[in-house]
Amino acid sequence: MVPCYNEAARLDADRFAAWAAGSERIGLVLVDDGSTDATSDVLAALAARAPDRIRALRLATNQGKSGAVRAGVLAALAWDPEFVGFWDADLATPLSAIPRFVAVLEGRPRLLGAIGARVKLLGTTIERSAVRHYLGRVFATAASVVLGLAVYDTQCGAKLFRAGPLLRGAFAAPFRSRWAFDVELLARLEEASRRAGAPPVAETVVELPLEEWRDVRGSKLHPLGMVRAGLDLALMRSHARRDVGRTVAPPPGRWLGAAQP
Repeated sequence: MVPCYNEAARLDADRFAAWAAGSERIGLVLVDDGSTDATSDVLAALAARAPDRIRALRLATNQGKSGAVRAGVLAALAWDPEFVGFWDADLATPLSAIPRFVAVLEGRPRLLGAIGARVKLLGTTIERSAVRHYLGRVFATAASVVLGLAVYDTQCGAKLFRAGPLLRGAFAAPFRSRWAFDVELLARLEEASRRAGAPPVAETVVELPLEEWRDVRGSKLHPLGMVRAGLDLALMRSHARRDVGRTVAPPPGRWLGAAQP
C-alpha cells in the first residue's frame, strides 16, 4: 500500500501505471489521507487505468502517515494476500525493488518481514542529504536501544511483511505515534510474537540493503516531527503491550474508482 497526502503535484502516476501494467502478481492500494488538494482525483484516475492492479481509498479525515498506512494495510489484508507492505508515494525506493523483497520472503519461509535499509555501499545508488542521514542515524540508534534490536534503519519507507495473525495483531489498533510508527510496528510485532510463542523479531525480520534510493523533495517530515518521534520512543514498548490485538475499526473511508472487497 502507498500512503498519500497532498501528492497531486508530485505523484508520478505514469510510473505507477507502467509498473502495474507489467506486474501480474502484485497489486497496489493507494490511500488518500484526507488531502486538501486534488490527490483523490489523481488516485481515482490512476485506479481507473489499472483497475485489476490498483485500488484507491480516500480517508474522510487526515490520520497522519501511521493512520493511512494502517488503513491501507487492513484494506489489503481483506484480499487475503500472502504478503502486505507499504511504500512511499515519492518512490524514493523504486517499485522495481518490490520483487526482490518478495523473493527474500518466499525463499525464507520463517521470515515475518523484510525492511529496506539505506546503506551506501559500492555498487548502490543511495542519494540522501547529509543532515537527514545523520539525524536518521541518531534516531535509529535510539530506536535500537528502545527495541533491544540491532536495527540500522527503522524509518525507510519500503517494508514488506508476511500476512497472518502476527501482522493482523500488530495493526489491530491505531498507532500512537504519527511519525515513529515504524518503530512502534516492530515493537508490536515483537510483543505479538512473544504472546504467540513465535521466534523473536531479531530472528524473523531482516533488513535488506537497498540498491537504489533517492531523497525526493517535498517530504512531509519536518524537524519538529523528528523531535516528537524521539519523544514517542520512550513509551513504545509499554504501548505495544497494551495495543497488540486490541481491535479498533480503521478510520472511515471510501473507495475511488474500484469496488470494496
